[in-house]
Parts: sequence; C-alpha cells; structure tokens
Amino acid sequence: MPRSFTLVFFIALLLPATLWAQDAAPLTLPESPDVRIIVDISGSMKETDPNNLRQPAVRLLARVIPEGSTAGVWTFGQYVNMLVPHGEVTDAWRETAIERSPKINSVALRTNLGKAIEVASDDFVTGGTLENTHFILLTDGKVDISNSADVNQAEEKRILGGVLDALVAKGATFHPVALSEQADAGFLKTLATKSQGSFRVADTAESLNLAFLDALNTAAPQEQIPIEGNAFAVDAGVNEFTALIFRGSAAGAEELELVRPDGETLQQSDQPDNVRWAREAAYDLITIKQPLAGEWRAKGQLGEGSRVTVVSDLRMVAAPIPATFTAESPVDVRVAFFEKEEKVTNSEFLNVMSVTLSLTSEDGRSGSKTLSGDQPPADGEYSDSISKLPVAGLYRIDVVADGKTFSRKFTATTEFLVPEGMVEPSLESPIDVSMAETAEQAPSGSESELEQEPAVEPESAPEQKPIEEPEPAIEPEPEAPAASVTPEPEETPEESGTLPIPLWMIGAGAGALVLFALIVFLLLRKRRNAATVEETTQEDSESLDELQQAMADIEAEAPVVMPEPEPELEPEPEP
Repeated sequence: MPRSFTLVFFIALLLPATLWAQDAAPLTLPESPDVRIIVDISGSMKETDPNNLRQPAVRLLARVIPEGSTAGVWTFGQYVNMLVPHGEVTDAWRETAIERSPKINSVALRTNLGKAIEVASDDFVTGGTLENTHFILLTDGKVDISNSADVNQAEEKRILGGVLDALVAKGATFHPVALSEQADAGFLKTLATKSQGSFRVADTAESLNLAFLDALNTAAPQEQIPIEGNAFAVDAGVNEFTALIFRGSAAGAEELELVRPDGETLQQSDQPDNVRWAREAAYDLITIKQPLAGEWRAKGQLGEGSRVTVVSDLRMVAAPIPATFTAESPVDVRVAFFEKEEKVTNSEFLNVMSVTLSLTSEDGRSGSKTLSGDQPPADGEYSDSISKLPVAGLYRIDVVADGKTFSRKFTATTEFLVPEGMVEPSLESPIDVSMAETAEQAPSGSESELEQEPAVEPESAPEQKPIEEPEPAIEPEPEAPAASVTPEPEETPEESGTLPIPLWMIGAGAGALVLFALIVFLLLRKRRNAATVEETTQEDSESLDELQQAMADIEAEAPVVMPEPEPELEPEPEP
C-alpha cells in the first residue's frame, strides 16, 4: 500500500463547498502586506541561539518579501533600535537589510519585549492602522525588564492584556518564533492565538528558515510553480521566477547548478545580467528575469521547503488560510485565476484546468482531492472546506493547477486544534465511511486483526443454540431451558458443550410428562367404560362391584409409576 494512501481519508472529510460558497465574498487580488520583523538581541540568546541563526534568517526574509510590500526590522534588548527603516520593499531596501544583518547579536542586558512591540507598532509608522500588518517576532520568549520576578510577571500580563488587545483591535497579527524549547511557549502562543497568528518553535537553521517562510507565506501568499523531482516548467507568461533551493541532507559540498531549457548550465560564479544569485550555508536563492519558457532543472539534492515563486500577468490567487482552525471553525479553501486585474471566468480556459487539493501531515502522510469537476465553476472559483481531521497538529495545504502549458501552486500551513476538555474528533466521513472506520482502528491493530473483528461480534450465538433446537420433552416447561442458557462456571467443557441442561431436570420433566399422559389415558378409559356400562345395562354387563373394583385397581396403579425427582434417576418410560 503506498504511503500516500494512508491519509486519503483526511480529504474525505472535506465538506462540499456549496454549503458555504453562497456566503463567501468573491475573491479579489490581495493587497500588498506590511511586514514588521522584531528580533531579540538579549544576552539570553547566547544560549538559545549560540550560532546566531537569526542573521541568515533575516537575510532570507529580506530577499523573499514581495516587491511592493512595506517592511521594517527592529532589534531589542533593554532598548529598541530600528535596524532597517520601515518603507517600501525595493532592491535598495533589501540591500540595506542584508548589509545591517551582522549587527544582530546577543549583547543586550534585558528583554524588553513589550517596549519593542509598542515601538514597532507606533502610529508614526503605521499611520493609525494595522490592517494587513504582520509582526514576525523572533525571541526566546522570556520577558526580563527587572531582577524581580513579580515585576516581570506583571509586564507579561500587561503585554497580553491592554497592549495586545489594542493592537489586535487595529488589525495586527503576530507570528512569534521561539528559538528553543526553553522559550516561554505559553506566553508566545497566547500572542499568536489572540491575534489569529501562528506560533513555531525552531532550534535549527533549517527549522528557523521554514518557520520564517511559513509566517511570511501567511502574511504575503505567493504563487509558485510545482517542482516535480528536480524539474519545474516555466510558461511563456512568467516575467520572473525565484528559486529557493535548500540543501539536501546528503548534498555535501556539491554546489547547485541550474540547467536551462536550451541545455545551458547556470552557476553562481558565472551569472548573466538577468540572474541574481545569493548563496547561504543552508540555501541558494536564484532570481531570473525574463526566463526562457520550458523545463528547468536543478542539479543537486533539493531539501525540504524548496520552492519556485513566480511573477506573471496570469496569476492564481488563493483566499487567506488561517493559522489555526477547529471543527467548529473550518478552513475555507478557495482559488481563482486572474489575468492582470480581471478574474478569469472563460469556460474555454477553465475547461483545460485540473485543480487538485492535497493535505500533508507532519509525519509525511498525505492525500488529495480533485476540485475541478466536469463543469468549470461559473464564478471561476474552485473551493472546498476542511472541517475536521483525525489528529491535532500541523498540516500543509497544497493547491496545484495544471493547464497543460500553464501550472501554478499555492501552499499554506495551518494547525488543527482540539479545544481543551474535548476528545479528538471521530473519523466519520460523509464521503466514504468504511475508509474512515478502517483508519480509526488502524493504530490499535493490524489489517488482519481488523478483518477478523466482525466474526467476534456474535458472541452469544452458541448460547442461543439450545433455544433454537429444544428437546421435545422440555416444551411444557419453558422456564427450565431459559434458566440454563448461561452455563455454571463449575461445569466442565464436556458437560456444557454436550448437555447444557442438568440430568435431574431432564428426569423430572420426563416423569411429569409420563404422569400427565397416564392420567389422560385413564380418564379416557374411564369415560369409555362408563359409556359401555350405559349401553349394555340391559345385556350381560359388569356389575357395580366389578366396576368399582376396576377403578380401585387403576387408582392403585397410578402412584407406582411416578418417578422420584432425584438428580441421579434417569427414568426412560415411553408414553
């Protein structure tokens, strides 16, 4: 069984889009986001980030934030400094952020997180609103403004109370990233939950980069080109693509190369004018303007998180995916295509599109579902809803559109939560219940055990057998067999299997039957004799004394045949 099949039942839980599509607002092109990066440089970071992974992570964000967005970088310890001024993301802004990234260190004496949030969200910077503003906060999560634990605890309450509530009311979203397991996870997670943001723990360079990318992808979703193996197809409508290639675990010192559709090889050391190539210890980032249409290939091993984003006039736009969801608040997945500023509803174009939704868990299990049916959607929007999943945790949502000569991909990460005090949802599926039931039992037994389960259910079948095939002698006494259906614990297997009714009860029943039959026989005989006496009164009939003597003999005979109801007796009279 392929591994990808083990999570197909997840997609079976997707509710039909028609249940909610009528109430959803039509998709429009997203507005440019505002990204605020706040980096902790307190002395405690020497332990939680000894290799200073914050520097390359900030450089990665500076390089991949979409052009046209606004952004700024702040560092904080006891005081707050604006490392990169807030402004529009341009090539000059990126260069400033990259040049100043080495100033990120661990020399500050305190961790004044509340002050950093207040400075980065000041009205002078925000213009009085925080709509579509995302704060990516990199810290160890330990508020430290005083030597007094009570003072620090009071500051935490202030941040999570009035400070956070006021910012959330203006539209702010926080995405805290903790640099180690020692971080104050409860405090940081509350920041994320109350602002509907995401929370991640990252203790390696790879996990930190992925956590930053997830946060940025929530703030500014970017359309991608699907990567199949080491290849990706660039269509003629792509004006620019950016390939972010992470090092594979076994890549070694091998340098990455890109092979163009015409067979020419590109290297970092030899770059044409339309290529911008940045190399870090963990990744290569290559941006190519006006690329050749066709299949491009990367020579080398691609690590987790590798992606190719594109800039083109023909875009696939997706509705924002929340950072968390529950069974009561499902995830609505919607995508549509835009040609410049207009949504594409042309059926000729949509008829050739194949749109697939897939879901992948943290342990790599995945399943998929086709969103494009026989008829394209009239409004041009492909949609579905994810209501609940069998296990709480992080899941990656991928929507891939394939139009033969045109392909796009949208990726987002969300977390399925189960409220405290509630059991995790069952695997009941409105599409394929049998598949969901099998998946529910899979962790507790093998497939062979599950197949044998139906045979175990009718446990009472052997006990019902004496009732289905009763002995003729027991019919007048129905209470006796009902009491003997459940065998006594003392009985041996031979007794309970061959003779489920005690011997004394059989003897008593047989004796009662014989006595009943004998009495009936004598009464009939008596009636027949009385009729004979009346008919032959005038003939040679029996005298009264003889008749009385006969009756006395009959009555004297009756008690003799009655059996004693002892268990050891086994009378065998025939009626």
